[in-house]
Amino acid sequence: MSRASSHALKHPPVTAPSEPAGATPFPELAVAIESERRRGRGAQSNASGRYEAEARVAFDDGWQSLEDLPPFKTTVSIDTSRKVIARNDSPDIGFDRSINPYRGCEHGCVYCFARPTHAYLGLSPGLDFESKLLVKPDAPALLEKELAAPDYEPRMIAIGTNTDPYQPIERERKIMRGILEVLERAGHPVGIVTKSALVTRDIDILSKMAKRNLVKVALSVTTLDAKLARTLEPRASTPPKRLEAIRQLAQAGIPATVMVAPVIPALNDSEIERILDAAAHAGAKEASYVVLRLPLEVRDLFREWLMANYPDRYRHVFTLIRDMRGGRDYDSQWGTRMKGTGPMAWMIGRRFEIACEKLGLNKRRSKLTTDHFARPKRSGQQLSLF
Repeated sequence: MSRASSHALKHPPVTAPSEPAGATPFPELAVAIESERRRGRGAQSNASGRYEAEARVAFDDGWQSLEDLPPFKTTVSIDTSRKVIARNDSPDIGFDRSINPYRGCEHGCVYCFARPTHAYLGLSPGLDFESKLLVKPDAPALLEKELAAPDYEPRMIAIGTNTDPYQPIERERKIMRGILEVLERAGHPVGIVTKSALVTRDIDILSKMAKRNLVKVALSVTTLDAKLARTLEPRASTPPKRLEAIRQLAQAGIPATVMVAPVIPALNDSEIERILDAAAHAGAKEASYVVLRLPLEVRDLFREWLMANYPDRYRHVFTLIRDMRGGRDYDSQWGTRMKGTGPMAWMIGRRFEIACEKLGLNKRRSKLTTDHFARPKRSGQQLSLF
């Protein structure tokens, strides 16, 4: 059996994303994991979460090599949350409630802004985020209970805004499908964001909801370059599969949107027009985009990934990122965090708008309705006579 040691260090304070360029939260702790151990994963390292008192770093103690350690395998734990609808009051997003069937995401997108949430669990936003997952098997039952509450007021529920509801584990668990069944019975509107072609499995439910203006689905297409997609989003559906999913959804009468997200300057921004063109020809009627966001640990995980895969572009990419973030690696200011500021951000926005206009995208926005909402009957509740 392979053997290695770990060394506990007092956790250094986390540096804010606004600190000078080049600063890293844990410079001595950013130890890249050997490539074979993280094959098929996005992150290069697995630094301890920012709330931990100590940070543990594996090192070779001379008995056997770290390279002999087994590869990271996906493990699943049960999330015992008693509620499933999360609320927010952010002024720059178009929903005030959401559902996340899973915590962590096996797609392994290195840029994922949800990675820092794994630190709340005492886990690493790095490789732990994509290999140590938590599932909410009771989510459909909890949702039905919350919708049945006398004071519940229906508004669109967003799903996929944090972690992907159609990540690989959904094939087996089918929690997202159970949630859709509850929403369809209750006549409740839902907006879905995903990078997975698995969404087409639920076309039978989604098409019934679409006939009542209860659903819209957005497919995120980051790149059409197979090599870039494989390293950037290692376990998400391939770009052609996502475009095919848009085609199938559109043919089934389900409003399909393409999201060019995230736009990474000097890496995939040259593809904006091509992605929009391919999606429009597949049947998408709406489009949106988001520029790269690097909050907390995501900044250093992306930096590590960029140095490992595109070292020749490292300085140029980060120079342009800072140009869009007021000289910083990230700016969380509401109203600008999604699009950035400055000449580069302006150019990306104008290119996107011109391409959409040429392709006829966003001419009409599909609007979901709450008119069909029927509060689920609670267990033991007497049925109405009228």
